[in-house]
Formats: sequence, C-alpha cells, structure tokens
Amino acid sequence: MKKYQMIVFFSIVLTIYSLVNIYLFYKGYKALPCLQRNRILYSITFFLLAILFIVAKILESKHSSVITDILNIVGGFWLAFMLYGFLFFLLSDIILLLLRIPGIISGDNIVLFRKWSFIVISSASSLLIIGGFINAIIPVTKEYNITINKPAGSVKTLRIAAVSDIHLGSIIRKRSLKKMSGLIKDMKPDLVLLLGDILDGEIGPVLRGDLLQYFTWPKCADGLYAITGNHEFIGGANRTIPYIESKGIRVLKDEIVTLEGGIQLIGRIDRDSYRFYRKERLPLGELMKQVDTTRPVILLDHQPFHLDETAKYGIDLELSGHTHNGQMWPLNYVTKMIYELSYGYLKKRNTNFIVSSGYGLWGPRVRSGSRSEVLLINITFTGAENKLK
Repeated sequence: MKKYQMIVFFSIVLTIYSLVNIYLFYKGYKALPCLQRNRILYSITFFLLAILFIVAKILESKHSSVITDILNIVGGFWLAFMLYGFLFFLLSDIILLLLRIPGIISGDNIVLFRKWSFIVISSASSLLIIGGFINAIIPVTKEYNITINKPAGSVKTLRIAAVSDIHLGSIIRKRSLKKMSGLIKDMKPDLVLLLGDILDGEIGPVLRGDLLQYFTWPKCADGLYAITGNHEFIGGANRTIPYIESKGIRVLKDEIVTLEGGIQLIGRIDRDSYRFYRKERLPLGELMKQVDTTRPVILLDHQPFHLDETAKYGIDLELSGHTHNGQMWPLNYVTKMIYELSYGYLKKRNTNFIVSSGYGLWGPRVRSGSRSEVLLINITFTGAENKLK
C-alpha cells in the first residue's frame, strides 16, 4: 500500500510539474519570434532548466558533491519561476480573453500584447525571486512573551530559543548555521529547542561537510532538546536521527523530560513516521498520563495539527513549525486554509500555540511570503509558589 501511494503521489506531482513547464514553454515560444527562429536551442535550454531540480535530487541521492549543490540551487530558482510565471501568465491570458470578447484588441495587437506580457512577466518574476532570495538570507529574531499561571518552584521566568525547519543540506550550509548559532548565543537562553526538519532529506550533503558541527549553542541551564520533523523520515530516520544525536543533541522521541522547577517538556515523534515507516507515534493521551498537569507543560510537535486536542489536555505551550508560513507568496494563503494556525500565536482555552515560519527552506532559496526566523520565547510563571516568594 505504501509503495502504491508513493507511486500515485509522485505521478500526480510529475504530471502537474510537466504541464506547468509545457505551458511556460509555449508562452515564451509564441511571444518572441526570436525563439521561434531558434526553436532547437530554445527547446534544449528550456528542457534542461525544467529537469534540473529533478536531476539534482536523483544525483544527490547517488553521490553528493558541489555540482549537485549548484544544480539544486539553480533548479530551485527555476521552481520559483515556475510558480510566478504560471500565475502571472494565467492572469495575462484571462486579461487577453476579456479583451477579445468585445473585439477591443486586433490580431496585430494580440501579438504585441503577448510579446510585452512575456517581457513584463519574466522581468517581474525575476525581480520577485531576487527580492525573495535577499529576504531569505537575512534571518530575524521573533520574540513572544507569554504567561503561564502555574508554579515552577523557584523558577520565575524561562527564556527559550527555538528554531524549526533548518533544512540543513545542499542549500542551507555552514554559513547559515554559523549565523543561526550567533543569533541564539545573543539571546542568552535558558533552554534551546529544535522543532524538527533539522536536515533537509538526503543526508549525503550534510555528511560531506559534517555540517552539523558548525551549529554551536551557549551553555544553558536547561540544555538543548530536539524533535523529529517529516524530513528526518524522508531522509531515512535510521541515518538522520543517529547523526543528529552524535552531535550531543537530545532528540525526544515520544519522551518527557522534567526541567528545573518541575517544568515538563514533551517531544513527539513526527506524525509522518507512520507514512514512511508504518510506525505509529504514541497518542497524546498516553503521553499525558505521565505528566503532572499542575506543573507547566510544554509540547513540541513539528506539524501543528489537532490544536483542540492539545488544548483539551491542559498543555500550557505548544511549539511547532513545518508550514514555513507558505515560504513564497501567495502560498502563505494556502497554508492559512490548511492549518488553523499556520504562523504566529494563538491561544485556545489556557493553551498557548506558537508556529514558526522556520529558519531554512525547501526547494527555492526564496522567501517572498515569510521571513527566516529564530524564536525567542519569554515565559513568566505566576503560580501560587512564585506568588508566595
């Protein structure tokens, strides 16, 4: 069943991918006479660009190298152009159709309209991609201040540095990790949390440069913990998780740890463990049987689904990532339709939810609908024990 589902999924993706590229090919071919005169060269160039990202992923799975890194980067930019080219050309076709109905535009003007539409759309898409690239390489710190009305012993406040979706691999490499480490160090946190998708998928590009060695974190009172994301399973959990743990990072796999002051930290295995390994994660209700809900409870769950369930169990704070907040406009509107909370902060009952847009990215190194970020979460505990002090 798993193999059949994967075949169906990739067949649908490949069909959509091919149709979009065919559409873009003909938009360029019909718009510019010079491309018609050089049909063979145009066809070969376009075909190479269209298959670049797929070829890069195939080659990367066999043997990672600087060449596959470059192919991934260039292929990623083409993915971004596919998105914006398709959307803008579709809008252009709708406008042209409306102009044709009352006979406003003549045959010669149609040719001129196609030519200038191609020039304007290609230029606008390129500028949007360039701006998105610049935006992607300038991460920010996003700060949240929340209050938990539970006692935490002598602990009155807790500073958490949290990062989701680093996607370490062929695109996010040591320079990005060093910058992220610097941001975390400047926060002077009590606790550092990695919220899944630490690695991008194929572990080859990470092992080639032992990239995770460039992630350094300050000495914290409560240490460093991580959870798995879906990409840890895409890349083969039997390889990705041991590598992460070899760097001294404690990966919580349906586990609970108790920090100073009785603060309980729950780390869930990503829900995609079943899709890739047919291994069910523990139900949240089972994990909560091991928890003292009179003390603060923090839940780490990579994908922000079933928020009502989390709120029902009296969990004080859930931290998630996964959505990238759409990464590229207008996909942020799509994630808003899929998730109750696709980005930012929400409170349900007494539970605080925070979903990060992530530090890294998937596919194009472009962020036109969100920012790359590291979270700083300041928690104040106002339970009875603290009030007596």
